[in-house]
Amino acid sequence: MRAAMILCAGLGTRLRPLTDERAKPMVPVGDAPAVAHVAGRVRLAAVSRIVLNVFHRPEEVQAWAEGEGIAVSHERELLGTAGGVEGAAKLLGDGDVLVWNGDILSDLDARALFEAHARRRDVGATLAVRPLPAGAGNVGLAADGTVVRLRKESFGVEARGGEFLGIHVLGERLRARLPSRGCLVGDVYLPSLRRGEALCAYETAASFVDVGTVAQYLAANAAWLATRGLRSWAHPTAAIHAPIEGSVVGEGAVVEAPALASVVWPHAKVVAACEGVVITPLSVTPPR
Repeated sequence: MRAAMILCAGLGTRLRPLTDERAKPMVPVGDAPAVAHVAGRVRLAAVSRIVLNVFHRPEEVQAWAEGEGIAVSHERELLGTAGGVEGAAKLLGDGDVLVWNGDILSDLDARALFEAHARRRDVGATLAVRPLPAGAGNVGLAADGTVVRLRKESFGVEARGGEFLGIHVLGERLRARLPSRGCLVGDVYLPSLRRGEALCAYETAASFVDVGTVAQYLAANAAWLATRGLRSWAHPTAAIHAPIEGSVVGEGAVVEAPALASVVWPHAKVVAACEGVVITPLSVTPPR
């Protein structure tokens, strides 16, 4: 059985002040919360169950998840990526697990990632990697696609580099060793490589946006417009009284002054001209 874990328990520190108003998974990207875009891609992998974990502002994430039929694993304290998966073990059930960072938006074919992992049962996990020249990125690969560099540690001859997308299939064998607290990369994958065990890469040219900072968040919304061939988008309930070129405007928002290349959150109000910013309901003046 295939299951999926969407990691959503982080504090979203780099995305402040936006995460002072909404949990990071719930910040709007285009016409839906960021986590909704992740869940949509995960479902294409034909998983039998989806679980997400929560910590910061859990009520709003849980309310959305329940409406989507997604199970929620509550963390009383932050457990890290490995601890988060281990803490959700009963909800996930047995077998391999697709792990997807909740702040990563990608059009990756998760079904193909699962299939790549199934073809190499000798590996503990399969990481989605964007190929790069040898020595570049945070991952190094051998000629056969196995991981021989992770972070700054090397374990073999590198044929090419790559960027780990934060999307991976965690095999059942490694799941059995997960700590109750800790990081999948630092506390699971690196020790596995040190023991001489194999991790594999699924190389992909899939799009990839990390919604980690305000600048990246703006880029994610611009990418959402671009992939749909839109110059701007406004929810049907938004009141638009000024230009919104390059912007995304949410439900019930009011735009009374030009808002260019910006994101206007649901029920926010733009009263002064702005460009390249995020306007939230608590914004008094457009941030600079």
